[in-house]
Amino acid sequence: MAAEKATRSRSAKPAKGGDAVQPAAATGVAAAFTRDERLDAYRHMLLIRRFEEKAGQLYGMGHIGGFCHLYIGQEAVVVGMQMAQQPGDQVITAYRDHGHTIATGMEPKSVMAELTGRRNGCSQGKGGSMHMFAPDKGFYGGHGIVGATAPLGAGIAFANKYRGNDRVCVAYFGDGAANQGQVYEAFNMAELWKLPVVFIVENNKYAMGTSIERASSTTNLSQRGLSFAIPGVHVDGMDVEQVREAGARAIQFARGG
Repeated sequence: MAAEKATRSRSAKPAKGGDAVQPAAATGVAAAFTRDERLDAYRHMLLIRRFEEKAGQLYGMGHIGGFCHLYIGQEAVVVGMQMAQQPGDQVITAYRDHGHTIATGMEPKSVMAELTGRRNGCSQGKGGSMHMFAPDKGFYGGHGIVGATAPLGAGIAFANKYRGNDRVCVAYFGDGAANQGQVYEAFNMAELWKLPVVFIVENNKYAMGTSIERASSTTNLSQRGLSFAIPGVHVDGMDVEQVREAGARAIQFARGG
């Protein structure tokens, strides 16, 4: 309903390029969405959707080489999580990373330049779709190795704890990566050392062409951390308000050690 109302609003336009998703005004567990927060979330989700539609078009025309994994349909996940984070928190994700780069505040022109192999791209045209970075915005990739973001995210969180900077790393991976051994090694270290990291499983039901029912003996991936005493919650990834609320609780928990 909120998106439908925003569509009819004169002010409901895609967010300007280079604008990061704004964190919620309240610290800790997020309060109810304000009108401005709904519009901000809608604008960023719309920007990501329109960007990805154009990227898919350019890929089909042969202007984007290599792989091109689109984020269409998952926009509410990263936008909701960005709204739950605080300035200074970090993000690391897998190869479906265009939406994350834009949500963290990277200029869409720089992202598109990277996709088309231009030197003014965010990775100087050498990374392409899967390897985008903007450490100045707290974005640490864009990684093509399935499951690698769990141990890398734990490593960033270890650095945060070592430095005592009160930052939290949000590490995304997909349902296909949830069966990788390195993910569970990272879970063990994260709980053992009480690292400030939140693991996000973006379950779009298919690991490339393989359905989760064919690849996973248990399909409730939010419970995969229980054997390591890591709590988890299943959230509707199509509902940006639910994502922000659950994300705020998880980040508060991780920040508290």
